[in-house]
Amino acid sequence: MSNTSLHIALVGNPNSGKSSLFNGLTGLNQKVGNFPGVTVDKKTGTATLEPGFTANIIDLPGTYSLYPRRADEWVSYKVLMHVDEHVKPDMVVLVADASNLKRNLLFCSQMIDLKIPVVVALTMVDLAARKGISIDLEELERELGVPVVSINPRKNKGLPQLKKVLLQIARQQHKPSSRDFIGIKALAENAVHAVQKIFPALPDYAAVHYLINHESFPLTAEVHDKIEKIEAVNNFNSTRLQAEEILQRYGRIRQIMQQSVVEDDPLQRKLFTEKLDNLLLHRTWGYVILLSVLFLLFQSIFWLAEYPMNAIEWIFASVSGWLSGAITSGWWSDLIINGIIAGLSGILVFIPQIMILFGLVTILEDTGYMARISFLSDKLMRKVGLNGKSVMPMISGFACAVPAIMSTRNIENRKERLLTILVTPLMSCSARLPVYTILISLVIPNHYFLGFLSLQGLVMMGLYILGVVMALVVSYVFKWIIKIQEKSFFILELPTYHAPRWKNVGVTMIEKARIFVRDAGKVIMVISLLLWFLSSYGPSNQMNNLNARYEKLRQQPNTDKVTLEKEYRSEKLENSYAGVMGRAIEPAIAPLGYDWKIGIALVTSIAAREVFVGTMATLYSVGEDNEDTSLRQKMQLAARPNGTKVYTLATGISLMVFYVLAMQCMSTLAVVKRETKTWKWPIIQLVYMTFLAYVMAWLAYIIAS
Repeated sequence: MSNTSLHIALVGNPNSGKSSLFNGLTGLNQKVGNFPGVTVDKKTGTATLEPGFTANIIDLPGTYSLYPRRADEWVSYKVLMHVDEHVKPDMVVLVADASNLKRNLLFCSQMIDLKIPVVVALTMVDLAARKGISIDLEELERELGVPVVSINPRKNKGLPQLKKVLLQIARQQHKPSSRDFIGIKALAENAVHAVQKIFPALPDYAAVHYLINHESFPLTAEVHDKIEKIEAVNNFNSTRLQAEEILQRYGRIRQIMQQSVVEDDPLQRKLFTEKLDNLLLHRTWGYVILLSVLFLLFQSIFWLAEYPMNAIEWIFASVSGWLSGAITSGWWSDLIINGIIAGLSGILVFIPQIMILFGLVTILEDTGYMARISFLSDKLMRKVGLNGKSVMPMISGFACAVPAIMSTRNIENRKERLLTILVTPLMSCSARLPVYTILISLVIPNHYFLGFLSLQGLVMMGLYILGVVMALVVSYVFKWIIKIQEKSFFILELPTYHAPRWKNVGVTMIEKARIFVRDAGKVIMVISLLLWFLSSYGPSNQMNNLNARYEKLRQQPNTDKVTLEKEYRSEKLENSYAGVMGRAIEPAIAPLGYDWKIGIALVTSIAAREVFVGTMATLYSVGEDNEDTSLRQKMQLAARPNGTKVYTLATGISLMVFYVLAMQCMSTLAVVKRETKTWKWPIIQLVYMTFLAYVMAWLAYIIAS
């Protein structure tokens, strides 16, 4: 087998350490997309097994057995059954949690009976030891009939041994186990034999799954009919067979556990995880701690990002000032300084906050606390028509609504899934963070209570909480409008607590910053350059009259040329295409406290919220002559024709509330349409969020005034 054709699938139960192993094997050589035809994450990467020999690693969604229920479990199932046209694994690495071995071995036993080359990667052996569990790896390997390797991907332990075993299998030095884990054929012998006449190479256990799920496999109508007849002739009962199969598997697993595992009396031990959960999941203190964690999260975004952001602003202001004096005046110099440089500054200045936010969220996920947030939230969620499973997509919405909405496929209940889709965009995504940051720095004093509680951090946290509260209110209203009756259940496995993997945190921070620069950056730069053109040029009659009038003024004696030039730039911007557009929509937004420049930003940020900052950077660069000052300084100095400040406390709060609630993301609307398979719900979403944003921003402006 050549090094370019080896495909290895990673499978395992949720929270078994599969993602850690994937990161350990592939490092930064990863790609994330979707499996063809479904909105389920497809993570692939390359791993070097030895110098000159690489393999493709496919991280399949977590699943407990070969009996799928959710969309992501169906993805794993079809790949393992070799009926997926796009993913064909040559071997499987089954990641098993040593501290919960009995449950993990169920899936392992099914893999063995599929006759796929399998390697068991045993994780959390140290945790098992703390629980008083001792595993004889050699005995376990003999009993299972497949290689077993102990690993700790968080500390890069066991990975060389795992790679060595994978190479041996690739070179056919290890073959799939010839013995069945259980005598599956005896449960439906005639039916299995009949299916194998159609597919001679099919193992017994795979034939059973063709009998159960052939409707979901890409087979011809003729083959489907043949299998249906086999089921009818043999009186095949899939439910009875599954029940008998699971009983037999667990019976055999108990025998293996007796031979290879020594376990202390669980009543004599109480894990650190259990003791910690008594506090973190307490009916009172659990919620206090949750709010404290969120508060520290948003405080840290300001504490840690302040200095790198100031440094980036200073660099761009210095570069703009130097370029304005170093290159000759002309349209192309104006394009470079007020278009490209201003657009880049609007992107790069927020990278520190993006990285810090995602780094801290990754720490919460890595430690196992994020799952506790779902558990704590279930009771509240049910009151508004959701359940605890809605929490994870909503929390993911703090990063980006698009993958968050796609992840709602884990919610089996149709009504709860639809409600989650409708309210998830109200979560303050990372695209809103640059808007919040610049507005908070403009209108909220950098004041500290008790020496460490930042007022700006408190306001930032308040904006995120506002989004959550409004999402719950909207869900409660829609609960009575959407008439879908369906029972739901919330079953959640709480992972054990772990120290965060700092390498994984660093990789995530770098990857998210790269995605922000690549995806958001492209949009911001295009909009910035378009705005530069619209702000620099206008209707020919207006521009010609303006230029002629100021040319006469420049020739008059005793003219203050600095003041005159400032007035010229201001009037030129107002008479440009952007100025005409802004003046046209100003009456509609004046009740919210906005001027025409803010109106232009509202229009341009319909495509993506983060464009607001790039728009401001371009407008204030074109309209001002002080290139060596930062955007925040320019916005602080912005004044209306009557001399009053544009960015007052009332205007700033109104704008923040508007951006919390408005649907300003075309990608989100597109993915909602794809998930709901109709334009009805995206249109409803756009209308209710726009109306809610306008009314709440108007109320905020009235109250703050």
